[in-house]
Amino acid sequence: MQMKLAKSRIDVGLSTNRLEPMLTFWQQEAGIPLDHVLKVRRGQDQHRHDVLGSVLKINHHQDPLPDTAPSGYLELLVAREGEERQLADPDGSKVRFVTPGTLGIGQIAVRLGVRNLEAHRRFYTQAFGLPERVWPGGVAFEAGESLIALEQDPAAPVDAAFRGKGWRYITFQVFKVDDEHARVLDAGGQEALAPVTLGSTARISMVRDPDGNWIELSQRASIVGSLG
Repeated sequence: MQMKLAKSRIDVGLSTNRLEPMLTFWQQEAGIPLDHVLKVRRGQDQHRHDVLGSVLKINHHQDPLPDTAPSGYLELLVAREGEERQLADPDGSKVRFVTPGTLGIGQIAVRLGVRNLEAHRRFYTQAFGLPERVWPGGVAFEAGESLIALEQDPAAPVDAAFRGKGWRYITFQVFKVDDEHARVLDAGGQEALAPVTLGSTARISMVRDPDGNWIELSQRASIVGSLG
């Protein structure tokens, strides 16, 4: 059974210590507009940008981030009419703009390098129930309008830390975080953070895929109307 998504697009999150150069890059060079800034906690603000209905979460940390290994999230691909180019932000996170329809992308796609393609295929099939489609060098899953593209890479990172620079996680917006969190664990996902309520904003949890990449499940009040 397919996971019931409250929003037909995934969100993507990265972390940085270099706020101004990052905002200049994403807003001016990449042309991704700022929606609003969310204060996560003391010393961390989340600058939320709109990417065709997905949220690009630029998490700015005042304290120095550790020089941890990168995650398996390799690149954000964005469908944009009349544009074909690949860029990298000041921290080295890659974004590629493609003509709509390229590789079946009509909105965004997130590329991951994974060590065991079949293990990840089972994970996304059983834990999320997402429709599958062909992808060069691997397989892609449809998360509403967005794609999650898995590519076999024997050298892909394993057990990446959540704290670190660059791409760190993706987010699924769901109606009932507790139910979906339990579903992912039942399918063999790793628990990284049990469901917790963040004031009146959201109830979230964190799980990890077979390589340890982080995935946020979010029940956001502004989308579903209730955190109950």
